[in-house]
Amino acid sequence: MPWLYYSLKEKHLLWAKPWQDEIQKELMEFETVKIGENCFISSLANIFAEPGRDIVIGNNVTIGAEVFLHGPITIEDGVSINPGVFIDGGAKGVVIKKNTRIANGTKIYAFNHGLALSKSIKEQTVSSKGITIGSDVWVGANVCIVDGVIVENQAVIGMGSVVTKNIPKGEIFAGNPAKKIGERK
Repeated sequence: MPWLYYSLKEKHLLWAKPWQDEIQKELMEFETVKIGENCFISSLANIFAEPGRDIVIGNNVTIGAEVFLHGPITIEDGVSINPGVFIDGGAKGVVIKKNTRIANGTKIYAFNHGLALSKSIKEQTVSSKGITIGSDVWVGANVCIVDGVIVENQAVIGMGSVVTKNIPKGEIFAGNPAKKIGERK
């Protein structure tokens, strides 16, 4: 529960802050990982950035245990990524805007494989359009978001949904495939 980091008492911060500083320092030794101020990143998170596939993490971001991040990914200020989330930026990247919450077990993949019968699946061309998730969005547990999707600001995605199409601002989607079930009021 990474958000608990911000409610630690001063006596706990005496060991927790240096521990977090060390974790983040090790990650930033890779020139492709940038981490803002006042973040919490679990020591059990898996963060993979390579040349041309940077991971940029804003201020006040929390990243839980067993999270898998493969760039390019941009995570803006105040985002919370809970345990067990997988995000792969493909070639075009994933952008998660300010103050968005992503619940446990969510999968976000900004790429797809071709399906031509003339080649085996292993030999297929990979495509990537990218994914954008707006500000103040709540992505429920075990949601899957496919390549090319834009989730507008203030949207909500219900638990277990498979998002294959864009979600307009302030709308609530759920199901497989995800469909509009309401609006935030």
